[in-house]
Amino acid sequence: MGCCAAIVKQPPTRFQRASTMLLESPQALRRLIGHEIGVTNWMLLTQERIQQFAEVTDDRQWIHLDRERVRRESPYGTTVAHGFLTLSLLSSFLRQVLQIREGTRMSVNYGLNRVRFPAPVLAGAKIRARFTLRSVKEVAGAFEVVLEATVETEGTNKPCCVVEWVLRYYS
Repeated sequence: MGCCAAIVKQPPTRFQRASTMLLESPQALRRLIGHEIGVTNWMLLTQERIQQFAEVTDDRQWIHLDRERVRRESPYGTTVAHGFLTLSLLSSFLRQVLQIREGTRMSVNYGLNRVRFPAPVLAGAKIRARFTLRSVKEVAGAFEVVLEATVETEGTNKPCCVVEWVLRYYS
């Protein structure tokens, strides 16, 4: 797949599936620096998922779980997803848009350079991620990749999460 084919991909509509970019090796990422590599499918964030995340992380703050209190005291009128729930979905979202066929025995989440949550995700909202490749460099036995991930909420103009994410693909 040439670089230009990746650039002209259209984001999926509500009814389309995200297209996965298949690369032969991590070296092929170099030709995509500065380009959007994909947009995921919409994912519904239900109250049940928010509740499950609260239980797993022991983060039971009322703004996520207490519907009555939220109706009375929150400017949102409904519960909101944890920012870290949105963040934790990035790995799943990335698998929808990028796969490397060969030359990688494992990939590792190396960390985050920057994370912001500019807008809340209300329970029942749909979100999707948009990935842009910022850099690729060789490090000891790996390719270090920096992606910008922007998580969007359907029907809004402001992203709910913007992340600079560092991954390492080990050969």
